[in-house]
Amino acid sequence: MAQDFERDIQRNVGTSSVVLRTANSDDAIISIRCANVTTSTINVDVFILNGGNEHRLIKGAPIVPGGSLELIDGGSKIVLQNGDQLKARSDTASSLDIVSSFVDAIST
Repeated sequence: MAQDFERDIQRNVGTSSVVLRTANSDDAIISIRCANVTTSTINVDVFILNGGNEHRLIKGAPIVPGGSLELIDGGSKIVLQNGDQLKARSDTASSLDIVSSFVDAIST
């Protein structure tokens, strides 16, 4: 069975959390790249919201001006189960661009 690769792109994320993915099945996160688009260092949170609880992938990670942070690399994957939300936010308004990639409905 072929895998369904998808992506989400968010621009100018700020202090309000944005949803990068809401799982409607068992989905695999295969990449999350966060880029600072400002001239000051920012701090980033990326987390999974499950049952109203935030489970952090990273909390308060600093990204220098013009820099980026790759959260998943080396073939790692994180599984989201039905209803889980992958979310992100910055400590600075309109400061963060995020590109994330997924495999939708992991085949067994």
